Amino acid sequence: MTDWVILLQNLANGVLMGGVYALVGVGLTLVFGVMRTINFAHGDFVVLGMYAAVLFNALLGFDPYLSLVIAVPVGFLTGMLVERLVLARIVDAPPESALLATLGISLIIGNAILLTVGGEPRSVQVAYASTTISIGGVHVSMVLLVAGAATVAAIAGLYALLHRTEIGRAIRATAENRLGAELVGIDTRTIHAIVFGLGTMLAVVAGVTLIPLLFATPTNMGAVFTLKAFVVTVLGGLGSVGAAIAGGIVLGVVEVLGASYLASEYREAYGLAAFLLILLFRPEGLFGRTVKRV
Repeated sequence: MTDWVILLQNLANGVLMGGVYALVGVGLTLVFGVMRTINFAHGDFVVLGMYAAVLFNALLGFDPYLSLVIAVPVGFLTGMLVERLVLARIVDAPPESALLATLGISLIIGNAILLTVGGEPRSVQVAYASTTISIGGVHVSMVLLVAGAATVAAIAGLYALLHRTEIGRAIRATAENRLGAELVGIDTRTIHAIVFGLGTMLAVVAGVTLIPLLFATPTNMGAVFTLKAFVVTVLGGLGSVGAAIAGGIVLGVVEVLGASYLASEYREAYGLAAFLLILLFRPEGLFGRTVKRV
């Protein structure tokens, strides 16, 4: 295998893995862009999606991606319920109240999983785990391809919702100006519940797509995915769904290239190094815009 083929192989794997990271980041960006709330429980919802796929596989024999049929609506309703029971009560409180609330939700989810299923790492083996597809001499894992397809479908569905429906227009109006949206009759509290449901649903979808690739653990893993979501949003530019997608792909490519050409045990560190460099030299993100104060 020539150096160019190896490079293309790594780029393909990085883009596909980055697509899943983008899905994690898009959910966080959507919630922040509309609700102005940084969700510290976002990564725990990803882990919840991973365990949901494990549960459906163990009890019903479902392929992880088939379990999306159940996981998507359940994830959406779970997010709406959390927003109604917790965040809606502190919508006008100081910003740190929401931060502490989502941190509490994170602790509850992690410990609930630990008490329910224990701390043993879980994963799902699929029949096509070792199957690869050759495209121009580049061999791509079938699992990564399916994960990439699921990611594209989820993001395309979100785009269609935001730009082709009345609810989408209401969401964008609320993100632009909450008070203005209320003045024209938009129920922004309902929009907040829908948006948090969508953010949770995207996190759950990301978890389901990741379970054939990674082991799920109830401790610390949620914090890892929350950190990745922050890295993705900062790399792309906070507040923009398109930028979050680009940031996820950048993170995936950086991690895969670093693991391939440098040292694989420091894979997580390469993304953090890129994160710090972007903060130093372009704080608005690779695709963000600088806003001048006058």
